[in-house]
Amino acid sequence: MPATLPRKTARARKLPGIEKAPSGIDGFDQITGGGLPRGRTSLVCGSAGSGKTLFAMEFLINGAVECKEPGVFLAFEETADELAENVASLGFDVESLVAKNMLSVDFVKIDRSEIEEAGDYDLEGLFVRLNHAIDSIKAKRVVLDTLEALFAGFTNEALLRSELRRLFHWLKGKGVTALITGERGDGELTRYGLEEYVSDCVISLDNRVVDQVSTRRMRIVKYRGSAHGSNEYPFLIDETGFSVLPVTSLGLDYSVSTERVPTGVAALDDMLDGGGYFRGSSILVSGTAGTGKSSLAALFADASCRRTEKTLYFALEESSGQVCRNMKSIGIDLQSWQDRKLLQIHAARPTVFGLEMHLVTMHKAVEEFQPRSLVLDPISSLTTTGNPSEVKSMLVRLFDYLKMKQITCLVTSLTSKPGFEETDLGISSLIDTWFQVRDIEISGERTRGLYLVKSRGMGHSNQVREFLITSHGVDLVPVAVGPHGVLTGSAREHQESEQRAQALHRQQEIERKQRGLLRKSKALDAQIEAMRAELAAEEEEARASADESTAREDRLTAARALLSENRSAARSKNGRRA
Repeated sequence: MPATLPRKTARARKLPGIEKAPSGIDGFDQITGGGLPRGRTSLVCGSAGSGKTLFAMEFLINGAVECKEPGVFLAFEETADELAENVASLGFDVESLVAKNMLSVDFVKIDRSEIEEAGDYDLEGLFVRLNHAIDSIKAKRVVLDTLEALFAGFTNEALLRSELRRLFHWLKGKGVTALITGERGDGELTRYGLEEYVSDCVISLDNRVVDQVSTRRMRIVKYRGSAHGSNEYPFLIDETGFSVLPVTSLGLDYSVSTERVPTGVAALDDMLDGGGYFRGSSILVSGTAGTGKSSLAALFADASCRRTEKTLYFALEESSGQVCRNMKSIGIDLQSWQDRKLLQIHAARPTVFGLEMHLVTMHKAVEEFQPRSLVLDPISSLTTTGNPSEVKSMLVRLFDYLKMKQITCLVTSLTSKPGFEETDLGISSLIDTWFQVRDIEISGERTRGLYLVKSRGMGHSNQVREFLITSHGVDLVPVAVGPHGVLTGSAREHQESEQRAQALHRQQEIERKQRGLLRKSKALDAQIEAMRAELAAEEEEARASADESTAREDRLTAARALLSENRSAARSKNGRRA
């Protein structure tokens, strides 16, 4: 199990306050602390095309599906069939909910010519119709879309304000959670300038175009009786509906881990105290064009997939197919990981969205795919959408979010100044581990060198490594040091060749001396053996001489004894004769 350091809990305590109705819209409920005020009236305003109707419809549908709260949608501009058709592209089945009495969609046609501002005219007929719709399905939620269509024929401002107040009070009296849409006015949040004052919650939607790039933003203008986020929050409308990025910055209160994540290059792991990156850390690979930044990023993604950990890869300059083809040339098969659903490559030009929309898109992709690793290649191209300070602000939010989720993030950055230990975006202080890949030119040859600028929380190498990209992957080799400095490429190979030749010559000299000593040893052994043989012969001759001397003595002794016996026998014979 990965070791995780303790931290203070970041879970928000549930504070006493008004009851809320969850909207079911990603991010919005976090901004508002639970949703819209239950039993009260809220207003969502914005210019044409900002997403007011869709927000309101999704509020009703999510309430019916997720909270089992029936809802009524009273439209003044679009028919029920048109509404059902419009939201069907987002996966919402309005007709099914209507059939189950969980949703009622009613279209009220109002012509200017039919409105008479005379006598005791009021909206009593609308209240009767709306009351019937609410009671028929026991609705808990109501949407009126839009106020401008309802009051289009009013020119008496006093009557208009009176009817607006009466409408809001009537809805509150019914105890339903009401959401009313309104068009943005000239210098006001709404056209009539009254709705925002009588509403308990006011939501402003904005579709802003800057430098021909559109960005949708949401702001909670007010929320009576509840704390809420007050910043502008980017939101996205896609095939699944609304999704809001709920944070501008998550701060520094997140868990940290001591678990190590391999880099994908064994020699690089050795440079990082033999273990790789920390889980949940941010890694930067910077360098000039063609230095191998994307290759290191792909190796990191490949290593993550090999551990069966999901990886998100955001490519801002190449298509998914191009990334897979290029990486296959160095032995990395990213397509196989895509086929196994371990890798998702999202390819989009930076100019397609604004910075905020890129951030929302990444946030949404992370929530849906739940990766353990993320690659963003390259962040420097985001400067085509915003200035460096805006890009840095976006990346601060992205890094904080990923650290909170314990997702290890590797980003690449193109630098314009070789060897300059600062990024063009000024994000070096946000990075935990920073590699620089540089071109090194020696003797008319360009090679790559990898420098480990910093790595927080671990020992790391301060040595420059030559960075080699081959058809079998990436390798790091120690650079050689010659009389005039660092040597790489063919200069390093030439010096290594000379060193090998010198080593071979020394080895041969040692072997020659060893052979001479061996010959002398053998000659000495032969001399010793000859002397031993000579000694043995002399010893044998001495023994033979001694044996001959002993045999002579024995023969002499035997002869003396025989002579003595013969003399004794002759004396005895002469004595008998006498």
